[in-house]
Amino acid sequence: MGEVFSRIEHSRTADEVVQQIEALILEGVLRGGDRLPGERELARQFDVSRPILRDALKALDTRGLLTARHGGGTYVADVIGQVFARPVAELFSTHRKAAADYLEYRREIEGVAAEFAARRATPDDLALLERIVQRMREVHSGGDAAAEAAIDVEFHQAIGECAHNIMLLHTLRSCYRLLSDGVLQNRALVYNLPDARAALLDQHLAIYNAVRAGDPAAARRAAMDHITYVEQAMAEAERTGNWQRVARLRLNQRS
Repeated sequence: MGEVFSRIEHSRTADEVVQQIEALILEGVLRGGDRLPGERELARQFDVSRPILRDALKALDTRGLLTARHGGGTYVADVIGQVFARPVAELFSTHRKAAADYLEYRREIEGVAAEFAARRATPDDLALLERIVQRMREVHSGGDAAAEAAIDVEFHQAIGECAHNIMLLHTLRSCYRLLSDGVLQNRALVYNLPDARAALLDQHLAIYNAVRAGDPAAARRAAMDHITYVEQAMAEAERTGNWQRVARLRLNQRS
């Protein structure tokens, strides 16, 4: 991890260290699973004594924001994007209407996020996006569906970060968590359609190009068109899957 922590300028208390780490977690700079530097290095970056640092880390651990692994350092706890409690998330996987409502919600919120990103993305935001898009192209060429799904989520998370709105960041991550945890399997269905992988790549590039160009209207439109495509492709994939299932049953029955 690079130096993301700043020197404490004032009274150098544990509370000030706590507030800085809280802000980094809230803004998505520190993400779940990130390992903090060792105690000596962290105290140097904050320019505080090690006892003050220990008090701060203990307070954050008690509140569930950090977690200490025995003999393995201190890590950011997996708290970002946990808007949906596990029982609620599991309900989504068993109720068909939830998938449709999920996509309807994402279409609107992704549009807002892309619009804000086009207005607010900094040069560093764009540099990170460019890196993700390059990786997306490489993964697409390799034909690994699992890797494509992972970079898809990373791309949308990065657009949410470029929006520089904490509420958008957290609600979007909670949506992507449902995908990552396998609660909603829309990408798996869509990948089975002819030319779907190429269409999805083109849609992501359209979002990226609009954000890079600083065109809020085009970014919003591209993001919403992308989700509309996913929604329609899911319906087609499910319908085709049902046709295949019925045809197979007929074949088996009449054999």
